[in-house]
Amino acid sequence: MGKALEGVRVLDMTHVQSGPSSTQLLAWLGADVVKLETPGRGDITRGQLRDMPGVDSLYFTMLNANKRSITLNMKSEQGKEVFTKLVENTDVLVENFGPGVIDRFGFPWARLSELNPGLIYASIKGFGPGRYADFKAYEVIAQAMGGSMSTTGFEEGPPTATGAQIGDSGTGIHLVAGILAALYQRTSTGRGQRVQVAMQDAVLNLCRVKLRDQQRLTHGPLGEYPNESFGEDVPRSGNASGGGQPGWAVRCAPGGPNDYIYVIIQPVGWKPITELIGKPELGADPEWATPEARLSKLDKAFALIEDWTLKHTKWEVMDRLNAHNVPCGPILSTKELIEDETLAAIGTVVEVPHPQRGSFKTVGCPIKLSDSPVDIETSPLLGEHNDEVLGALGYSPEQLGELRTAGVI
Repeated sequence: MGKALEGVRVLDMTHVQSGPSSTQLLAWLGADVVKLETPGRGDITRGQLRDMPGVDSLYFTMLNANKRSITLNMKSEQGKEVFTKLVENTDVLVENFGPGVIDRFGFPWARLSELNPGLIYASIKGFGPGRYADFKAYEVIAQAMGGSMSTTGFEEGPPTATGAQIGDSGTGIHLVAGILAALYQRTSTGRGQRVQVAMQDAVLNLCRVKLRDQQRLTHGPLGEYPNESFGEDVPRSGNASGGGQPGWAVRCAPGGPNDYIYVIIQPVGWKPITELIGKPELGADPEWATPEARLSKLDKAFALIEDWTLKHTKWEVMDRLNAHNVPCGPILSTKELIEDETLAAIGTVVEVPHPQRGSFKTVGCPIKLSDSPVDIETSPLLGEHNDEVLGALGYSPEQLGELRTAGVI
């Protein structure tokens, strides 16, 4: 069976996380992704956060599956000649260098478009045009400047970073959407185009409900938030859902650091909850029976629920609540996730062999296409595909040997 992006050629000049997360998704969907790296060093994450000496780190292997790797010295004239041929024979060029790096190599957008009018040139930067354009950005900087940190955490505590990599991988997923849109538009126009996503913009897009609440604040306090007072900004509200259906994380037995379950109280869920917790009289009590009645005492409602959940494990609570169609989710640790048999069975967590480090576990493709199944393949060794990729461009074994001797590849 073919792949959704079979035949699409991607030249991947990305590094670290935001760019590689994007190109890995393209590779999973069937694109031929060729990762271009610096000779002798490669993507910096090959050596970062190593858990085993002398082999590619998990940081690298878990972001670069299903790709091929070539090495190329972009500062040499011969390297630029090779790069020119690569550009002429690719559909998508992806990079996440600092602003202006590709231009300084001698390949601004005008030059790239001239070499290949059908080229889609996709970039991730920290910020869009304007005051912040030349500033460096990392994951948590994007969270800080995109609205996430100011609204994450508890009211009395400091702004808090989320464990989800919304600045890096979140931006990478946004870039995939832009690339796919550009590929589709090219089918009618025949032309490529620039695709750009800023990390700050991507995080803010994921925080849009907080901008919603910022505007709602002008009309009064946010009743679904547990905060007692409100200032000019949307406050941090702990584990409150902040949405139309109130929720909270309540403790479970035996009381470990992740022995919690997140419970949502829907209007139709209140009655079965009261029966489960041994307070059936609250199901019809006008002081408790409606969302409006409960709004001012949600803390008391969740305290009552917690009195019950403390007597059961999170798994027991999950089963009993779901039996009554009450939305809930146990807080799963990373250990529980990586060992979850259900996630392994459906390919959400997969085990991948690696020629140097042995097998390791990683996430599978979260996008499931009925006619384009994804097989997760190991990440490439540095320069593993030099001969294969450059040979397809017409370089003979003798020429490849000369390029190696000259330090070009």
